[in-house]
Amino acid sequence: MTVDRSCEISWFSALCDDDYEFLGVPDPALKSSWEHCRDIVLTAETGGFDNILLPSGYQLGIDTTAFAAAIAPMLRRMALLMAVRIGETWPPQLARQIATIDRLLGGRLTVNIISSDMPGEQLASAPRYARTVEAMHILKTLLNGQPLDHQGEFWKLKVDPARVGTVSGKAPLLYFGGLSEDAREAAAKGCDVFLMWPDKKENVAAIIADMDARAARHGRKLRYGYRAHVVVRDTEAEARTYADRLLSKLDAAQGAAIRAKSLDSTSTGVAAQAALRDTAADDGYAEDNLWTGVGRARSGCGAAIVGDPDQVLAKLNMYQDMGIEAFILSGYPHAAEADLFARHVLPNIEHARLV
Repeated sequence: MTVDRSCEISWFSALCDDDYEFLGVPDPALKSSWEHCRDIVLTAETGGFDNILLPSGYQLGIDTTAFAAAIAPMLRRMALLMAVRIGETWPPQLARQIATIDRLLGGRLTVNIISSDMPGEQLASAPRYARTVEAMHILKTLLNGQPLDHQGEFWKLKVDPARVGTVSGKAPLLYFGGLSEDAREAAAKGCDVFLMWPDKKENVAAIIADMDARAARHGRKLRYGYRAHVVVRDTEAEARTYADRLLSKLDAAQGAAIRAKSLDSTSTGVAAQAALRDTAADDGYAEDNLWTGVGRARSGCGAAIVGDPDQVLAKLNMYQDMGIEAFILSGYPHAAEADLFARHVLPNIEHARLV
């Protein structure tokens, strides 16, 4: 069965030292590097994915903006979803970098906004997200080719847009996620695509309803994306066996240390992933084909869609029926799982990048 409307199907390149054959067991061959992360991106391009998330973390892996600029000329059709950490940037310069990379891509850049701190500093939640709202406004104004007169709490700027602009002459789509009250309000005010991590169907529906109402109060309408891992095999039994294999060498203390090391380890979203894991059945499944075992070895997105091709497709169809327009998927190891998803599921989905 084919999905009856188009959605964006993205993959993930492990720029932040998050690639394993066995979760929690470092593998030198899978460590973040230009060569390894490049190969994941090129595998996704060959497989037919629409976009690929390039994550960003100050303490882990390699620099995202530099990587995006390097990989862009190698791509012929796929977009990039470049993560940027607002606490580490000056928005007018970031706007110029975004426009330049968009040019290198032929107009196919999208941006994942992360409401981060400056490394070595820590800002409380409310002002940190208020700063992110300001940054999104500045970026959109300049990337839409408009002069900026911004007198905010964090930046006071009066500047014309840089000479270089995006191919379309407009700001790229801004993807953004977060479940705290401050994060939800920031998203409602400024982003284009609100990203969610895996959860039970009823919780996903509740988040979408809440965000629809928040955006409407600001005279806006959001689109929705869903970030999840995936394990697809010829049969459900094979998929579940492979999922169990991923955890077969994980030491519980090591998994806890990996989670604690992440910069987002204390966020509301991470707490929700922990709650999903804690309330799952003994086999780790929170609902049909939604396995929470991944979260035992990483912070952030902590669950996977596990099943045969028809089951995985049915799960994606269900999310689409709820209003999800974009999926950001990943699996371990990332290049191998991208190939499996591209062969088993992608040909049966009507998909294209969001515009």
